[in-house]
Amino acid sequence: LIHALVKYRKYTGKVVAGYSSTSRVEKLCEYYGLESQRVKIGFKEICSIMLKEDVMVGGEESGGIALRNHIPERDGIWNGLTIWQLMAETGKSLDELLQEVIEITGPFFCFRNDIEVNKDQQFRIFEKCRKDEYKSFGEVKVDRREVFDGYKYFLSDDDWVLIRPSGTEPKIRIYADSGSEEFTKFLIDSVSETLLNT
Repeated sequence: LIHALVKYRKYTGKVVAGYSSTSRVEKLCEYYGLESQRVKIGFKEICSIMLKEDVMVGGEESGGIALRNHIPERDGIWNGLTIWQLMAETGKSLDELLQEVIEITGPFFCFRNDIEVNKDQQFRIFEKCRKDEYKSFGEVKVDRREVFDGYKYFLSDDDWVLIRPSGTEPKIRIYADSGSEEFTKFLIDSVSETLLNT
């Protein structure tokens, strides 16, 4: 949507993305000269900015996306119709439009895994996160850590994993983003195994 609205409709404005969304959002915004902002997970965080600022697209990893000139709320039907209209206007398939994005950002694959833990396990895991004790996950070395809405471990500029508690269940949510489907799945498995053996 960011790509198609800017390239084919000449839209401008800010892009707001949830903390667990792919880093390729920033790459696309940088390419088009758009301002981008990361917010805590939960669409209410995106909505609060849309109500005050000129936000072109706001979205989160669960697929909740809102567009300017509509309601500041997730609306999959509206987004689907917008994409369909863009396909009709450009004469391009969804795959062709997505390939245009990949040519700008490189390929990207995002996965999430939820692991069930008891309170003691959860305390131990997040205590290690808080103390910055995870320097690798299996054979994958951590380059740097960022703390915002959970603990995000960058393995390179584009590859990362995010560890955060579920707000509603006795689970830990593990997110991964990389340029390879195989590597992203490997990251999820490596982090899950490391945490469960903590």
